[in-house]
Amino acid sequence: MSAVLKEIQPDAPDAGIHFPAGAPADLMGPEAQAFLADLHRRFEPTRQARLAARVRRQTEFDAGALPDFRDDTRAIRDGDWRVAPIPEALLDRRVEITGPVDPKMVINALNSGANCYMADFEDSTSPTWENLLAGQRALREAVAGTLAFVAENGKRYTLKPEGERAVLIVRPRGWHLDEKHARVDGARMSGALFDAGLFAFHNAAALAKRDRGPYLYLPKLQTMEEAQLWQQALSHMEAGLGLPQGQIKVTVLIETLPAAFEMDEILHA
Repeated sequence: MSAVLKEIQPDAPDAGIHFPAGAPADLMGPEAQAFLADLHRRFEPTRQARLAARVRRQTEFDAGALPDFRDDTRAIRDGDWRVAPIPEALLDRRVEITGPVDPKMVINALNSGANCYMADFEDSTSPTWENLLAGQRALREAVAGTLAFVAENGKRYTLKPEGERAVLIVRPRGWHLDEKHARVDGARMSGALFDAGLFAFHNAAALAKRDRGPYLYLPKLQTMEEAQLWQQALSHMEAGLGLPQGQIKVTVLIETLPAAFEMDEILHA
């Protein structure tokens, strides 16, 4: 594995990393745990700072302040720049389907005929430990092309050939949500880093080899600084997994009022 993983490989059995007993070794083995723990230790302080900034800003809104364009980022809004080119696989997104990450849904969505399937670990997935692991396993098997599901009535669901499947985009949870089942040094992990990190750890190399990402769909951002945190975390994942910088591409969903005043800045970040 990468130098990053070698650097953080725990010498002791837990090294401050705690997951529920019986976590499957194929999904949550020592290297996967070390990868997630490294993300937590590097980026959790900044995440907490960004969440504290949300609270301060909300206090200002509650006192009567109104959101507006930032004076300190005017140069970004007025500048002459472009985002990196969009991958060919994401150029046609006229029809997208979204839903939870249980195996039957994953198969039906990828087989649906839509251009893209946004596999949702956020709003449409109840974050039980069983659901999260089942979703990660389903996506890993979908990327490998081996995912299958047999319903109670005996009906069998299988994937169409890759060229006939929707492009996979994964939505991790927002920065504000914790993953209570994953603790590092006594603190809960970020749900966002758990979802995105574990998906990338298991699938990034295979997707990159086929020019299919990884692609993520980021929810609930409010500021440029929150987008910068994603940029830093994804860049670190790429380095740790041996991917070229910029291999992971993201879509940002604008669903908070403050973010509507920082769309240029979020793209720039």
